[in-house]
Amino acid sequence: MPVPDAPVTGAPTDPPAPGPARPSRLDPAIAARLRRTADGLVAAVVRQHDSGEVLMVAWMDDEALHRTLTTGRATYWSRSRREYWVKGATSGHHQYVRSVALDCDGDAVLVSVDQVGAACHTGHRTCFFEELPVTGAEAP
Repeated sequence: MPVPDAPVTGAPTDPPAPGPARPSRLDPAIAARLRRTADGLVAAVVRQHDSGEVLMVAWMDDEALHRTLTTGRATYWSRSRREYWVKGATSGHHQYVRSVALDCDGDAVLVSVDQVGAACHTGHRTCFFEELPVTGAEAP
């Protein structure tokens, strides 16, 4: 019996999302593997490289990913401001990139960083500081 979360082999059922919405210098081989949203974005899950602590989630387009890979500074696309932003450029809370991994579907990247200061715009170390109650059944 197949495992529900196991990757499906063979031809993909959904075509990759259209190419980037903005011009980019991203390596075409990497760009071809991305499955973007209708806005040309992929989710970027950001974690502390040595502890694995999840710090934040942001969005990248092809150019933001290119800049992240070539500068070693975490660069994102702001959906609200419609511009690139380098984490720490205004706050001083920098993210120095240690590694970037593409997930199996190509629709998200895992960015491992050395976080200096708070990752969250609220001043918290991580954006995931509000625990929610889980009342479901316990795991076997």
